[in-house]
Amino acid sequence: MRTAFRLGSHSRDQSPGPLHGPRRSASLLQPRWARVIAVALAAIVMVPVGYVAYCMATLPVGGGLVVEPTPSALVVEAADGQVFASRGVFKGDKLSPQDVPANVSHAIIAIEDRHFYEHGGFYLPSLLRAAIRNLRSGRAREGGSTITQQLARMTYLSPDRSIKRKVQEAILALWMERQLGKEEILSRYLNTAYFGAGVYGVDAAAKRYFGKTAKELSLSEAAMLAGLVRAPSALAPTRNLEGARQRAALVLKAMVETGAISPQQADAARREPTTLRMPPDNPPGTNYFVDVLGGDVKHLVDSASSDLTVRSTLDLDLQSIAEKVIAHRLRAEGHAKRVGQAALLAMAPDGAILAMVGGRDYNESQFNRVTQAKRQPGSLFKVFDYLAAFEKGLDPQATAVDRPVQIGNWEPENYSGRFRGPVTLRTAFANSINSVAVQVADAVGIQAVIDTARKLGVQSQLPAVPSLALGAGEVTLWEMTRAFAAIAADAESVEPYAIRAVRNGERALFTRQKTQLQPASNPAARAGIHDLLASVVREGTGRAAKINGPVEGKTGTSQSYKDAWFIGFTNDIVVGVWVGNDDNHPTRGVTGGDLPARIWRDFITQSAAVRAKSARPQPRMTALAAADAGDAKPAASASVVRGVPVVQNTGMLEIQGRALRLFGVEGVRGRATREFRRYLGSREVACEPTGSGNEYRCRVDDQDLSRVVLFNGGGRASGNATPELRALEQQARSSRVGIWAGTDQDDD
Repeated sequence: MRTAFRLGSHSRDQSPGPLHGPRRSASLLQPRWARVIAVALAAIVMVPVGYVAYCMATLPVGGGLVVEPTPSALVVEAADGQVFASRGVFKGDKLSPQDVPANVSHAIIAIEDRHFYEHGGFYLPSLLRAAIRNLRSGRAREGGSTITQQLARMTYLSPDRSIKRKVQEAILALWMERQLGKEEILSRYLNTAYFGAGVYGVDAAAKRYFGKTAKELSLSEAAMLAGLVRAPSALAPTRNLEGARQRAALVLKAMVETGAISPQQADAARREPTTLRMPPDNPPGTNYFVDVLGGDVKHLVDSASSDLTVRSTLDLDLQSIAEKVIAHRLRAEGHAKRVGQAALLAMAPDGAILAMVGGRDYNESQFNRVTQAKRQPGSLFKVFDYLAAFEKGLDPQATAVDRPVQIGNWEPENYSGRFRGPVTLRTAFANSINSVAVQVADAVGIQAVIDTARKLGVQSQLPAVPSLALGAGEVTLWEMTRAFAAIAADAESVEPYAIRAVRNGERALFTRQKTQLQPASNPAARAGIHDLLASVVREGTGRAAKINGPVEGKTGTSQSYKDAWFIGFTNDIVVGVWVGNDDNHPTRGVTGGDLPARIWRDFITQSAAVRAKSARPQPRMTALAAADAGDAKPAASASVVRGVPVVQNTGMLEIQGRALRLFGVEGVRGRATREFRRYLGSREVACEPTGSGNEYRCRVDDQDLSRVVLFNGGGRASGNATPELRALEQQARSSRVGIWAGTDQDDD
């Protein structure tokens, strides 16, 4: 009984009933699922950990922001002290944590990283918010990086956007927070960040945009700089002043929200005009001059150590006139006469470069046709033939015979194809008779001609052949204008120069001493060449250069009409002009007495008022309207209106909702208004009332807009315009520019 019971009991326990089967299967499968889940969990943990380890292992040793070694930045001032150009990367000074101005630190933290003093390297809510917005937009629009992360990226990482870089950025940010204090991180960030316009670091940016150090920044200026770091290229105030100001307003708002400043301080900063010390953009035409000046700086001072300010010799008014005259003549006549290029060099008789146009468009070609292009001068070279002869004792009244000449196998011909017989040297020179020039050079010897050219500054290789008498060698406009300057100054030679002074901050590194030119050793010979040069304009091939007043000059035309020159001078300026084609293609019969002489005359005529003003030094006036204002006197207590204008017409601007009429100008609409609008762009204009109704004298970058409009034929002089403004209108009429382009004026 007992045994049966045990067997029966055992049999019941082991029998495969419907309830016992599944329980047994679950016990067998449970360890397998546990292993799968464990492996999956391990993978979820290990993959990110492994990826982070990979990112740590591949952290770059170097990288991030790289500023290529460059010469120090050059800030270039015109002769009157007006800044008009800059080159290179501004370096500025590195700020220590103690040197960072409160305005700057509060502004950058408010707009870039409000929780800078709270987080340990990165701020998770900002990262999540940026990720959500990026997912919604479908692209990476927002980074959510803290200041520490940005510094890590700038210092060590590349700018590409990837998960790997973000992970490395976070790792480095955590490391920086442990190794450096908050103030050290902030100062390093401000010393490294890019602020647009080629400047890195807040001190360099302060100097670039406002002409002051970071410690001297006002609240409004600090806000503008803080607003740039998010989009420095797009918001750089030199290109987008209005955009930079709008961004600065957002920074001020953020500073109020963070409690850094009060609403009253923000309002005061918004009312304070933030004006630039630098021009919005380098005037393109001046770049030929700045190229030359940059080379000179390297020879004068060590240009690799610090930022330099250079006071140049350039007269911006003369430069503007030169560019406009060249552009107008090439546009009007270049195509018909097959002339593709022109160059102009203006200098004072002592060699100071006043204006330089190295070609019709610097953006298209940086090749400087004043200093780099070596071209045949043609009859322009005869000045050396005759001067050498006068130094040997010949006289302008001496007689020569215009006849066929043969030297070896060479038989030069006259331009006219005929011969005149006996003529004076003056007549032969004035009418550029080739046969007489060849006889003169042959009489004194080609080497004497070369020596004369060398003494006057021609340094190019000159072939000692008979045809050199007619300009068979190749020279530059720089060399020839320099030679004529020596003649104009009755000096043995003149050394052209573009720099008056170089300084580093307030420390003078170079100052040009006023030197006395060495008088010409043969005054009689110089008197003779003056007589001949005057006859060229008075009665010879240069009659198209004739103006009201004494002028001396010489024409030059190379073989096959490939080059045409005119170089001449008045009592205060020497100007050389060349026209031709870069590929040496012949022009359509252009001679030196044609297009070059008329370009010369246009420039001299249109610059007369500017040159007369420069010749009469006046005390510096603070009122904008004082210059050229005549009877219109500004109200002493009137406030200056500043802002980016809306152009209604060429005589009416709207600034901050106020309509302002330009003094002395009757405005017009249409094309002239569109060109005026393009000229102003987004630059700030400063207008001061004249005290006469609603008329204002307005300036942009120190240029008087009334003068700009009338000089360019953009409007008419009103009844109360000053004599100078009316003279500018008359010049525009004579040159047939702007609204006067269709008038019937004499233009020989």
